[in-house]
Amino acid sequence: MMASARDLGVKGELRYDEPMSRHTSWRAGGPAEVFFVPASVDDLSEFLRALDRDTPIFWHGVGSNLLVRDGGIPGVVISASKILRNLDRVDRYLVRAGAGVPCTQLARQCIRWDLGPSEFFAGIPGTVGGALAMNAGAHGGETWERVDSVTTIDRGGEIHERAPTEYTIGYRSVKGPANEWFLGGQFRFEPDATPSFETLNAMLERRKKTQPLGLPSCGSVFRNPPGDYSARLIEAAGLKGHRIGGAEVSDKHANFIINRDNASATDIEELIEHVRQTVFDVHGVELVHEVRIVGELTS
Repeated sequence: MMASARDLGVKGELRYDEPMSRHTSWRAGGPAEVFFVPASVDDLSEFLRALDRDTPIFWHGVGSNLLVRDGGIPGVVISASKILRNLDRVDRYLVRAGAGVPCTQLARQCIRWDLGPSEFFAGIPGTVGGALAMNAGAHGGETWERVDSVTTIDRGGEIHERAPTEYTIGYRSVKGPANEWFLGGQFRFEPDATPSFETLNAMLERRKKTQPLGLPSCGSVFRNPPGDYSARLIEAAGLKGHRIGGAEVSDKHANFIINRDNASATDIEELIEHVRQTVFDVHGVELVHEVRIVGELTS
């Protein structure tokens, strides 16, 4: 068992066997062996410095793109989004946002500052940290198209400022220095782009009409393959409404899997695999899931 917060010299909260169903938008998943909520960035640095080097670490945002298997997550889950909520204008075209800032909040504030293109951030159902980690995008925009620099913290608690050139960026893919996590980023916008609340609200209204927002889900499960849409392929394979346990392919948007009735993480993962295999069998297209699946299977 890990030492207490006092023994580790930190001020944050340590929870043991914390159900991750409380911390994912799917409302499913097993427990975190240890769940740490730091009181500040300095507190986070102290915790990392004191942590045994062999202890696995998983960095948690708001769980909007995460499936935790029913066996849970060994080691430590760090949930720092509550302390990373800074949102500041650096200069005329540059904004600094903490990893815990909801992407919708970033979009709205940038519009108030007349900075664009920024409306697309409102279509990302998570935080800045998650958007940085996976190059999240919506409505034709991608996170790393706007990145000027990022702030990270490493396994030893040291903080780094890094340039985009230190990362390899792809579609829903980001590769950079190992064992570092995003604390925030600086985003540069364009002088000739004029954002509007009308455009943002139209995006949100379209999302409301086309996505099952009232039910637990993770957003889009699969990346769109080149030249096509995962939702179209899934629907054409006859999978809308298909169900395994309490998990169901949404009738409203085929690239959403919803927790219809107390689904387990196993139900959801089995349905993801069934959809992937069926689309391959019917269309010959190999779908790649963009949801992150972590943790251990139950024995």
